[in-house]
Amino acid sequence: MRSVIQRVAWASVTVEGKKVSEIKNGLLILLGIEDADGKEDIEWLSRKLVNLRIFNDDDGVMNKSLLDVDGEAIVVSQFTLHAATKKGNRPSYIKASKPEVAIPLYEAFVKQLEKDLGKKVGTGVFGADMKVELLNDGPVTITFDTKNKE
Repeated sequence: MRSVIQRVAWASVTVEGKKVSEIKNGLLILLGIEDADGKEDIEWLSRKLVNLRIFNDDDGVMNKSLLDVDGEAIVVSQFTLHAATKKGNRPSYIKASKPEVAIPLYEAFVKQLEKDLGKKVGTGVFGADMKVELLNDGPVTITFDTKNKE
């Protein structure tokens, strides 16, 4: 799994003119899934995200986690995170999972994140044309790759 997270003051996802998810202080999580992903990737990434100390403490130091600040999260499917750009100018998405593989993994990740966070997590609509709005706080933007554990 590949993920790009952004610490946000607020974020929302709109599909066909209808707002389907909205959060205040928390994380916007863009999630790319490949066929080799599984339960271990889901559990590792979810634990990492809820415990990552990227929220400010009272001294303005990034020393608190999503759990510590009672933050919220939105997970948005993002197959383009697996774009291969080595050849030519048109990205290839061959490493990104097809929906029959990706959807169950995406749903399992959301459930794991809800369990680890202890609250409902917002989502986009898998495969839809989504409009994602956010106010990046910091800005803080971090990438993850579960295969490299970084």
